[in-house]
Amino acid sequence: MTVTYTTLPAVPELMDEYKGAAKDLVPVVGAKRSAKTDPTTGFEVTGVTVDIAHLGDYCASTGLRLTNDLPVTYPYVLSFPLAMKVMGTPDFPFNAVGAVHLTNDITQTRPLTVDDVLTLRTRAENLRPHRKGLLIDMVTEVFVEDAEGNPGETPVWTQTSGFLAKGAKLSSSADAAVTARPEDSGSLFERPEVPADPTPTATWEANPEITRYYAEASGDKNPIHVSALGAKAFGFPARIAHGMWSAARLLSGLEGQLPTGGSRFTVEFAKPVVLPTKVAFFAAKDGDAWNLQLRKASKLETLHAIGRVEPA
Repeated sequence: MTVTYTTLPAVPELMDEYKGAAKDLVPVVGAKRSAKTDPTTGFEVTGVTVDIAHLGDYCASTGLRLTNDLPVTYPYVLSFPLAMKVMGTPDFPFNAVGAVHLTNDITQTRPLTVDDVLTLRTRAENLRPHRKGLLIDMVTEVFVEDAEGNPGETPVWTQTSGFLAKGAKLSSSADAAVTARPEDSGSLFERPEVPADPTPTATWEANPEITRYYAEASGDKNPIHVSALGAKAFGFPARIAHGMWSAARLLSGLEGQLPTGGSRFTVEFAKPVVLPTKVAFFAAKDGDAWNLQLRKASKLETLHAIGRVEPA
């Protein structure tokens, strides 16, 4: 499928996109979704610069170090409103409300800095069945612009995020290219055993205050993260931490030991981090790479996230 990118004047407000997704659920007013094919609408924003205060808040909320180089997860919060806007287009196969972020795979060819001027570009692709519903990949590319404002030919940062719509099914009139795709588990990793040495590399607090801080820094004020009632409305016993807070927290445990050039960071989210709690971080060296785990500190059998960092 050929994707047509619409250039926006600025990155949209994330909560405006959430409101649009919620309105989509209203009978008559909301759009009727049909999972027939990959979406053909993408969005891009040019001339994006980094707000140092915003970056500082993001780093403080995740435990990452504030330096001239952007954390590898930071472009996610810059670009996520574009992903939500893609989910709001008429040809997107399911509603954004209730979609579960399962995986994230980021490849960065060189560090991005606070001085870089960026072009952000987001699209969705690879609609396919999952045993619990439908999966789709949200692909975001970040290009560094030159002095004339032209983006480079190849992205410096590329991310593929896997989203699951539970209970969704392909339309009976879905394209043959889509129906031919096999069922996908959505997993990037084999589930690891509890570490033989139960002593974690680090232990961190995860509580509503930290989550509110991350919500302000990221702009993601989804009720499941900031409201006890909102979380219960979606079937959670209490507020849950953002998945990408967990991802960034994994990276924070490797400060000073991350690849200095190109890198790849993959993460899979297992069980949500229900607040308040403590999480246990485990890091194991594997050649030039690191294998990472985030578990519930009081019950190590509960796995929250699995990650891997390696040179690209």
